[in-house]
Amino acid sequence: MTLDDWLAHCERLHPKTIDMTLDRVSAVKDKLGIAFDCPVIVVAGTNGKGSTCAMLESIALHAGYRVGLYIKPHLVHFQERCRVGGAPVSAESLAPHFEAVEAARGDITLTYFEFTTLAIMRRLQHEPLDVVILEVGLGGRLDAVNVVDADCAVITSIDLDHTEFLGPDREAIGREKAGIMRAGRPVVVSDPMPPQSLAVRAAELGADLRQLGRDFTFSGDRTQWQWAGRDKRYSGMAYPALRGVNQLLNASGVLAAFEALADRLPVSAQAVRTGLALVELPGRFQVLAGQPAVVLDVAHNPHAVAALAQNLDQMGYFPRTHAVFGAMADKDLAGILARIAPLVDHWHFTNLPLPRAATAGQLESAFLAAGLKTPPGVTTATHATPLDALQAAAAEATPADRILVFGSFYTVGGVLQAGLPRVTAGRPAEQPPTLH
Repeated sequence: MTLDDWLAHCERLHPKTIDMTLDRVSAVKDKLGIAFDCPVIVVAGTNGKGSTCAMLESIALHAGYRVGLYIKPHLVHFQERCRVGGAPVSAESLAPHFEAVEAARGDITLTYFEFTTLAIMRRLQHEPLDVVILEVGLGGRLDAVNVVDADCAVITSIDLDHTEFLGPDREAIGREKAGIMRAGRPVVVSDPMPPQSLAVRAAELGADLRQLGRDFTFSGDRTQWQWAGRDKRYSGMAYPALRGVNQLLNASGVLAAFEALADRLPVSAQAVRTGLALVELPGRFQVLAGQPAVVLDVAHNPHAVAALAQNLDQMGYFPRTHAVFGAMADKDLAGILARIAPLVDHWHFTNLPLPRAATAGQLESAFLAAGLKTPPGVTTATHATPLDALQAAAAEATPADRILVFGSFYTVGGVLQAGLPRVTAGRPAEQPPTLH
């Protein structure tokens, strides 16, 4: 069976997409004998997980370590989720590990996420690695990744998302994220205003809590920034290559994690500087060169979209912004749209290729029903695919305009199916009025 065959099998295996328990995945993990003999860093949070994992990987690579990374979800190809030595593994190399999970599970049913997580962990286990970085999917306490005991846990910013599974407020969600903590081991919290439930759980466990603003801090000006932890300091650093207003929060948590693991995973100041300067992560406020400018961002909850809006505001002047948007039906669509509507002149809503996605028509109806503050003359349109929506936006745009593709990973991934899109404005540049 090919990787695609196995993924199709995983989708049919369990009646639920999400089944919050560790019992099944833990039993199969034990049968497979999955364990790592190197430091393991587990990253949870609502926003900033992907950026944090990418920066951890980049610094460790530039420090000379062989890194295994499990990051999710993918944009185009599933194997993007499993990286070794800074590159995705091949689809062919994953297939035998899916076969091993299938043989080990017996009559235990696993969700798609549980099955694929076990296969990727087993794939990483078979590599000679110096450090393993695992990104949590949903929550923490009952997420499949949590069957592995982390040597260091990192918890990024926490906001309301997946409330039907994680709880109705930040305190409840914080308790779920705190499930990745382990007694006596470091846990880094890079949320500047963390829910109290994190500190409470760390105290109950006797975990080594390292909190932004107390155990590590950062500051900066327009050209450089500096970081100070319990024992280490870095000054005069260039800003991380990842764009966005929250990247210093994420980078600060990354440096705190390396400080916590300094005895087992030392990194030089040069590795820190180079790793942050060269880090890459597609789809996180990714600005494509050209005219019109194209921005790709997987922001799909109000907190992330608020940061996206702030980033867009700092880009400079564009006569018009054309937005391509697709999202899951269970997201806070009203909250998402309200935060970015004042910046968008033309909306292109898109279908996405999975049942739990909102249709383009539902997104358009949600937007029109919300009565949001919008620029004069705002327009809406619906499209069958993200690529169709992008092509329609480009046809309406002038070279001076901006096109924003955001929302679900499937929205951004949909325009990247054939690589980075080459977008050409469909309308000529507008001439300034003649003065008489």
